Amino acid sequence: MDLQIRGKRAIMAGGSAGMGRATAERLAEAGADLVISARREERLVNAAREIAQKYDAKVTPVVADSSTEDGRRALFEACPDPDILAITIKPPNPNGDFLDLTPDDWRASIDTALIGPIEIMRHYIPVMKEKGWGRIVNIATFSAKNPMLWRLMSGPARSALINYTASVSREVAQYGVNINNILPGMFATEGAAELLETYAEAFGLEPDREVVTAHFREHNRIPAGFVAEAADMAPMAALLCSPLSRFIVGQNIVIDGGQHHSLF
Repeated sequence: MDLQIRGKRAIMAGGSAGMGRATAERLAEAGADLVISARREERLVNAAREIAQKYDAKVTPVVADSSTEDGRRALFEACPDPDILAITIKPPNPNGDFLDLTPDDWRASIDTALIGPIEIMRHYIPVMKEKGWGRIVNIATFSAKNPMLWRLMSGPARSALINYTASVSREVAQYGVNINNILPGMFATEGAAELLETYAEAFGLEPDREVVTAHFREHNRIPAGFVAEAADMAPMAALLCSPLSRFIVGQNIVIDGGQHHSLF
C-alpha cells in the first residue's frame, strides 16, 4: 500500500527503540524524511544510521528528552515545520504499593507522559494549520482506558492526554490536521523488558525471571495467545500518519490482542 507520504517531513519522538523505532521504520520505508529523537545518544545514533541504510532514507537523530524544555527546544530547532508528528515515551516502572507514591512521583509522570507530548503538539499545531495539512499520533498505552493498579505511573497521565487530544483534535480537523492515539497493550519491546526487571519488586516476588514471567502471564491474559512485537503496531501508526486516514479524527485505537474487555 502506498501511504502517500514520500518526501514529507516526519518526527518520531522516542524513535530509537521499541514502538517508536518500529514506527520510524515504516515511515522511512514509505519515503518520509525523518527526525528521530531520544535520550540515549549511542542507541539513537545507531538506530538512525541503520534505518537510513536499510531504507535509503534521510534520518536525522536529535538527542533530546522531550519531558524537558531544553529537550523540546532541541527538537523544535532540528525540525521547525514537520508534516507528521508521532510521539511515544519510555514506559515507567511498575509502582508497587499505591500508598507509597509521592507528589514527586506524580509530577515526574505528568511531565513525561502528559506535559511533554502536549507541549510538542502545541508548538507544531499552528505550523500544520498554516500548511493546511498535518498528522499527529500519540503512541500511549491501553492502561489509559483500562485501569491497572500497578501502572499508576503510566495510565492516569495518558488518560489525561487522550482527553486533551479528543478535545483538540475536533478543533483542528477543519484545517486538515488530524490527531489520533494508539493504545498498545503488552508488547515485547526493550522498554517492556526493562520494566519486567522492576516488576518483581513491585509485586514482592522472587527476582527470578521464570517466576516473574509466570506471574505476569497469569495476571495479564491475552486472548490472542502471545505477546506482540513492536512491528505488529507500527503499520497502524504509519497509516494514521498518512493522507489515507483523513476521516479518522480523535480516535483511541487499542492494539492489545483482545486483552481489554470493552465495547468502545
